[in-house]
Amino acid sequence: MLQKKSRKRQGFEGQKLIIVPKKIASGFLTKDAITKQIYITDIGYYPKANHHYIERPHGINQHIIIYCVEGRGWVTINKQKMDISPSHFIVLPANTPHKYGALETDPWTIYWVHFKGDIATYVVNLITNNSQNYLPYLSYNENRIKLFEEICFHFELGYSADTLRYVNMIFYHFLSSLLYEEKYNQAGKAPTKDVIALTIERMKEKISTNLTLNDIASSAYMSVTHFCNLFRIQTGFSPIEYFNHLKVQQACQTLAFTSRAIKEIADELGFSDQYYFSRTFSRLMGISPSEYRKRNKTTG
Repeated sequence: MLQKKSRKRQGFEGQKLIIVPKKIASGFLTKDAITKQIYITDIGYYPKANHHYIERPHGINQHIIIYCVEGRGWVTINKQKMDISPSHFIVLPANTPHKYGALETDPWTIYWVHFKGDIATYVVNLITNNSQNYLPYLSYNENRIKLFEEICFHFELGYSADTLRYVNMIFYHFLSSLLYEEKYNQAGKAPTKDVIALTIERMKEKISTNLTLNDIASSAYMSVTHFCNLFRIQTGFSPIEYFNHLKVQQACQTLAFTSRAIKEIADELGFSDQYYFSRTFSRLMGISPSEYRKRNKTTG
């Protein structure tokens, strides 16, 4: 029997609490190819949760995320006590002793979720490794809250197989918004262009030329070595590899939507040697330009 102490028994006005039936959690969710990776067991919303207090001396067999949007609270995990303020979220790994509660003078409003799955521990480790402790900070994002609310909305409609898959696929997105907040917050905003983004723009503008590594690094006002290291960290490729990817990407469109000769396409993309172009294309795409055209030719 799991040990749990709670000081609040009447609930909180406006609260939302959904507990997936154990038969479903231990049945469908653990067996379905999609849901077994990560699935929600409990989810809720506690507004102004006065007197909220939970203590689990031995932890529980689910991972927990608590996201505070208003008010304040505290969490103790592994004998480390942390104060929780708006925009903090706390990750409580499974089977880890913990206790937490709302501050009496300014009780927190929290969204929370319990989850399990084959890769759940791996995801929790990614989140905690990306922060200095269990307590990362999130800027408020209405779209993140909408993801949470959509999960709750569909759970309240029942537990069909399609619903269970849908809500847990949304949960993947919710987790990615926690893990990769900077990328998540870029959606819908004009991106701030760093030196790599500006370099990629220049590559697109000069796609019909043969930029050298020196040309690219010089335009970024960096040494070749420093620029190459930075470029590879952000894109996963060397600058020249990436430039060739852009050229081949453009070639794919031209092959599919026009009847231009392969030599003409190679010339347009700055390849003076058609055979070098074909080798580069084949290396990146796995098939030759002519074979790609046969497979993907678009007719009107």
